[in-house]
Amino acid sequence: MSAKYQRICLVNYHEIGLKGHNRARFEMRLLRNLEALLASYPIVTIHRVSGRLCVFIEEGTPLEVACEVLEAIKGVPGVARVSCGFKCPRDLDVICRVAIEALGEADDFLTFKVAARRSHTDFATTSAEMNQIVGAALCAAFPDKGVRMKQPDVTVGVEVVQNAVYVHARSERGVGGLPVGSSGKVVALLSSGIDSPVALWRIARRGAACVAVHFSGRPQASDASEFLVDDIARVLERFGCIARVYVVPFGDYQRQISLKVPPSMRILMYRRLMFRVAERIACMEGAGALATGESLGQVASQTLENIQVTDAVVSLPVFRPLIGTDKQEIIAEAQALGTFEISSQDASDCCTLFMPRNPETHGSVQAAEDAEVGLPLAAWVEQIVAAAELHEYTCPGYRRPRRGAAGRRQDEESLRGVEGASETAAAFDMDVDSGQEPSEGDAPRAVGEGGQEGPSS
Repeated sequence: MSAKYQRICLVNYHEIGLKGHNRARFEMRLLRNLEALLASYPIVTIHRVSGRLCVFIEEGTPLEVACEVLEAIKGVPGVARVSCGFKCPRDLDVICRVAIEALGEADDFLTFKVAARRSHTDFATTSAEMNQIVGAALCAAFPDKGVRMKQPDVTVGVEVVQNAVYVHARSERGVGGLPVGSSGKVVALLSSGIDSPVALWRIARRGAACVAVHFSGRPQASDASEFLVDDIARVLERFGCIARVYVVPFGDYQRQISLKVPPSMRILMYRRLMFRVAERIACMEGAGALATGESLGQVASQTLENIQVTDAVVSLPVFRPLIGTDKQEIIAEAQALGTFEISSQDASDCCTLFMPRNPETHGSVQAAEDAEVGLPLAAWVEQIVAAAELHEYTCPGYRRPRRGAAGRRQDEESLRGVEGASETAAAFDMDVDSGQEPSEGDAPRAVGEGGQEGPSS
């Protein structure tokens, strides 16, 4: 293509267009997200043009690179469709030449049609007339191809705007949703399994910037899961979905719980402590909710009764975007997202530690509170948060937490429901080095998110 015709990607959105007076804010958020996520590509600028965004690519950029830009854009939340083509002057002869060039770059096809539209009626030629004129030029240039008005292999789009025309013959559907950062911030429990990355992705696709908490089995298990979680985060980072991962060494606390509570209650105790820690981090981050990868009835901890038991220790809402999704649907979505192969690798984590043979499936809040008597929960929460390791990723929609009195009040409120708030960190020292092991023959078993029981999802 001649250098005077610039390559572009037209970005269409759907839900953003329904936002009324707030539309400009959502459009600007999507524009900023795209600017940051496309920083490594030869992009000149991104502008809002007639109810959509236009990504201007450097002149001379080859088709292969332009297609890479298209692939990067279509995975960004908020994008309903993206089309790769050219910008040209509002001249019919030029439009026809550019349309021929655009169709010539299309993948293998047998049939095509032209879909022209005018955003500004000061262009004298009507949309129907443009369809006929451009269509005739394409038929002459591609005599071996046919015209098909319904379900053609390729649709050549001709979009007339105020000062230019955009012509494209390569268009793909985006992921839809809302731009990340337009719906606040959520803290997600993230394991190295299949479910929780998909849950985080779904939350991000609704516009929430996500901060993840990963509960590692360290030092009672290896750090293998932490490397897998980092790989998962880097996949999600490509779409601007994840800002931070707090890696929490959790193995010693699981061991303490396994020594002090009935075996059947262990998983509920693990999860209640996890939720307390996640809410504390959410308050530090200024997040408005928690999110997990739980699916109703998939494992013992995900029954209605047990979900009530874990939710009872937090005041923030807990989102479960997979609650009505079966495992095969989750696997299919993980494959499309690009996290399935990572999650399928074996890695010991907190899901494999001190699992009972017969976990409680119909727990009660009262039974859980009775089992927690004597546990220094407040001290543990403080220690766990203090020991967390922070990893940061590219998420243009993320806002760093603001510090101050309000934040301190939130921190205090996050401990609501944790008994013994005045206990000191020294309380954890008891039994850590006592040499005791879990009783009743409950040796660790390699179980977790892959369809068996595990505490973290």
